[in-house]
Amino acid sequence: MVTRVVITLARQFLVISLFALAALLGLLSGVLFVYAGDVPEISALDDYAPSTITHVHAADGTVLDEFATERRVVIRYDQISPRLRQAIVSSEDREFDSHFGLSVPRIVIALAKDLLERRKASGASTLTQQLARNLFPDTIGFEKTWERKIKEAIVAIQIEKRFTKSEIFTLYCNQIYLGHGAYGVEAASRIYFGKSAKDLSLPEAALIAGIIQTPGRQSPYVDPERARGRRSYALSRMAEDGHVTPAEAEAARESPILTVGLPTQENAVAPYFVEEVRKHVESKYGAKALYESGLTIRTPLDPTLQRAAAQALQDGLREIDKRRGWRAPKRNVDGNGEGIDAVSFPRWKRPMQPGDVVPGVVRTAEATRLVVRVGSAEVEIGRNGFAWTGRGSGTALVKPGDVVDVRLGGPLPDGGTAPARLEQTPLVEGAVLAIENRSGHILAMVGGYSFDRSKFNRAVQALRQLGSTFKPIVYAAAVDRGFTPASVLVDEPVSFPGGSGRAYSPSNYDHRFWGPLTLRHALEQSRNVPAVRLMDSLGPKTVLSYAKRLGFTANFPPYLSTALGAGEATLLEVTSAFSVFPNQGVRMAPQAITTIVDREGNLVEENRPQPDDALRADTAYVMTSLLQGVVQRGTAARAAALDWPLGGKTGTTNDYTDAWFVGFDPDITVGVWVGYDQKRPIGPSESGSAAALPIWMDVMRAWIATRPERPAFATPGNVVLVAVDPATGSPAAPGTPGAIPEVFISGTQPDAGVFP
Repeated sequence: MVTRVVITLARQFLVISLFALAALLGLLSGVLFVYAGDVPEISALDDYAPSTITHVHAADGTVLDEFATERRVVIRYDQISPRLRQAIVSSEDREFDSHFGLSVPRIVIALAKDLLERRKASGASTLTQQLARNLFPDTIGFEKTWERKIKEAIVAIQIEKRFTKSEIFTLYCNQIYLGHGAYGVEAASRIYFGKSAKDLSLPEAALIAGIIQTPGRQSPYVDPERARGRRSYALSRMAEDGHVTPAEAEAARESPILTVGLPTQENAVAPYFVEEVRKHVESKYGAKALYESGLTIRTPLDPTLQRAAAQALQDGLREIDKRRGWRAPKRNVDGNGEGIDAVSFPRWKRPMQPGDVVPGVVRTAEATRLVVRVGSAEVEIGRNGFAWTGRGSGTALVKPGDVVDVRLGGPLPDGGTAPARLEQTPLVEGAVLAIENRSGHILAMVGGYSFDRSKFNRAVQALRQLGSTFKPIVYAAAVDRGFTPASVLVDEPVSFPGGSGRAYSPSNYDHRFWGPLTLRHALEQSRNVPAVRLMDSLGPKTVLSYAKRLGFTANFPPYLSTALGAGEATLLEVTSAFSVFPNQGVRMAPQAITTIVDREGNLVEENRPQPDDALRADTAYVMTSLLQGVVQRGTAARAAALDWPLGGKTGTTNDYTDAWFVGFDPDITVGVWVGYDQKRPIGPSESGSAAALPIWMDVMRAWIATRPERPAFATPGNVVLVAVDPATGSPAAPGTPGAIPEVFISGTQPDAGVFP
């Protein structure tokens, strides 16, 4: 009887169980039917191509900058450190290698917590489920809802069916967000430790694995102590799983967290140049291609020359600004709630070397010295360090709490003080540009004193009056039309009919007239009247046609005053035009990009040198010789101290609003412009030779230091040398004191009777 009852109950339980199972399967089938159409196609992952970083490279391969909405570098499974694989699996999903995408025990535990605590618990997601919601955030989402969990589970199971465990793990490591714009373990390894994911040490791997949950709060850059705690958690789990010994885990736990620091714009090598590259790529290919397609952009920029140019411009502008006198500091932190010992500056967090200009806070101001706090150290500025201000006492300059600029004269000490000099941030602006003559490649570009202060690129955007830098265009037209360096011009008062019945009477810089002088002498000394007379002789339209041939885009007015630089152009145009002379008359279109390659290695853009015959080679050589004379004996004579084959031309506009020097050697042409953004005088006597030339010399000095041998200007076969009297241009007998070898295009030398 009992046996029959047991059998009956067993049958009833079996039937009920079957009905319950059928109901559950029906429920699951219904759920799958409802949500299956809402989940994404997993087959799309076969062509996995996430948003990746676009890199901009210098000529030597140095990364100048990166562009990305998601900073990601896609890597393979074998490029992930074994320690990092172990750390991620131990801390995020111990059963990863054995489950089918879902962890039933973790789901049951999470469900129980939901029921008992009446909230949606977390922690049940497997690594595959995390991958599912990270791959398809728009479809699955991140909200804690049953709908999201169901979709996530469906996608996770599909992922497990389609891909191997190593493929899933690789997708996960390339997709997850790890803070500060870094997506994937490779980008995170570079941002935190400055190395590849395959080279991570045990402590580094454990830290990255530990912060996966909430990198926004656990990043070592945000909360070092919380990051240390998460690293310890990952190490403990690795030890429990047998991946490391307890001793190894303890040693890694006790090691310091050593990061490379977040990159800042202040560290950028060429921000103005990179911005020009960015604008070109975005305008031509679109923002999506720039920020998401992982392009590799190669440029011809020379990082060594670029740094030298930036430093030369900053130092030069500071010196010009000092000549305008001392300006009282605008900020004082004493008594305003900040405090001398409490205030900090971002610059203090980066290494500070002797020669660097850094912010400081005045601690003590005395008659003979200033004591300034710089970071945790102090520097002392003696009378020699602030003598340039013209103030005899330090108390007349600053007071405690004033924020000032100081130039470090030695290493910052742990105790005591280091020497320093007082500086001030300049108000005057400037730009530097360097172009390789034979290719047109832009080797350096500095568009202003500081990119952080102003994004306006004065090298390519600012239209400024040319001053005497336009005179070589006039002289090139003259040489091309039969004039020679020995041709005699006249520097005497003259008037030309002008509009509205007013005469145009040009004058010279020194308001003096020198009478007859050679074309060479007139250019070397930048005499105004001979240049205007020459333009009148040739005709303004003829001269302006040469300006177009040399690359100037503006339609300069056909007036005689244009000979003295009344027109406006950019530094890029002027520098490119001057590069024609040492390049045998060939103008190469300026280029900032050499190639662009997509993530698959396909060539997207290639820019080869684009030559244009602007001048005859013999005319260009004569102009090179004339501009060499400017450096050797003329307005740029101080540059002769560089002892290098150089040519160039100074330029100064009325009232000293613009100062120029554009010069070249056989290989490169460098242009420098100095002035205020709002046109006003730079200062008395701030001519091209006083304001721009010293900056140019510093740039060229750095360039020369990298040259393996002394170059020479190429000489055309139809150029001859004849000894002449430099004052009259007449042929000189052999051995005549003061005679100089003059260059002539064959057939125009004096003894040929073709001397104009």
